[in-house]
Amino acid sequence: MINVTKTYLPNKKNYQKYVDEIYANGWITNNGPLVQKLENRLAKYLGVKNIILVSNGTTALEIAYRTLDLKGYAITTPFSFVATTSSLVTNGLHPIFADIDLDTLNIDPNKIENLITSNTSAIVPVHVFGNACNVEAIDKIAKKNNLKVIYDAAHAFDVKYKGKSILNYGDISTLSFHATKLFHTIEGGALIINDDSLVQKARYLINFGIKNTESIPDLGTNAKMNEFEAAMGLCMLDEIENIEKQREILYFTYKKELDEVVKFQQQNENSTLNYSYFPIILDSQEQTLKIQKALNSKNIFPRRYFYPSLDTLDYIEPKQFMPNSRDISERILCLPLYPELTKAEQMEIINIIISTIGITNEK
Repeated sequence: MINVTKTYLPNKKNYQKYVDEIYANGWITNNGPLVQKLENRLAKYLGVKNIILVSNGTTALEIAYRTLDLKGYAITTPFSFVATTSSLVTNGLHPIFADIDLDTLNIDPNKIENLITSNTSAIVPVHVFGNACNVEAIDKIAKKNNLKVIYDAAHAFDVKYKGKSILNYGDISTLSFHATKLFHTIEGGALIINDDSLVQKARYLINFGIKNTESIPDLGTNAKMNEFEAAMGLCMLDEIENIEKQREILYFTYKKELDEVVKFQQQNENSTLNYSYFPIILDSQEQTLKIQKALNSKNIFPRRYFYPSLDTLDYIEPKQFMPNSRDISERILCLPLYPELTKAEQMEIINIIISTIGITNEK
């Protein structure tokens, strides 16, 4: 079976060394030494100032909203993983969608400003599949209208924009370190915060809002990363460059073999790639479903990622219609991409896609 992704497991002996360390000191959670070590290493590796590790990418978003005291409406994209939207709703915020650019698949800055009202407190864009948003345009709009910007950078680990980490843009950027990601800590996530004055608040918000033994100034939650997860992250970081190189080879093989056969996401020319995903855009939903079916028949499972468009969710109020997002969500497939994918397996995927498109185009 070939799934859209496969969890990368680093060197077992290396992980065991960290596990032995955990057993020796008996410190399992509550900002343990491995969590601290991973934060320091990641800050240096990614080129960011302040990084706070948390239990997952969704809690990272939720802590970001609470840290910035967001209220009312937040303008965001309808084309993302559901957590981008659900995390707003569960924190009492109303998502207002700005439709996406059909080429970049990111939120279209030209559609943001007309949606701003006196109840709007933030913009929550997503670097979709690690493709950097038009950060200058978004930040200009935010400053003009006194809005906060939280970048959902779940896919943007190690992405650089104009030579610097894309994570340094906005008031806060968040990462996901789920097991399916390029870099993972089994489950996990992180907040990258530029303003030093907000770091302490975010740190006590992830620990139930407890500032010290006698003070609980804000409503918090339990969003702490544990030591076993941090150990996995440290092992992954030891191997991350090799992981990216292997993924890069697969990425450009897809790009070469499927060029002029399918449409690709238009990449930000000022941004680097991290080869996390390989989405293809087909001519129609019918063609997409036929390719998916043909691949499934060979035990190959790409993903309609992202489907459905988030403006179709029943719990979203007010109701909104985003034609671009709905269109792309019906025509997109993310192809299998992970270091263990063999050349033979990849070529089978490519040949099935090409042959199926040939059949559909003949009709």
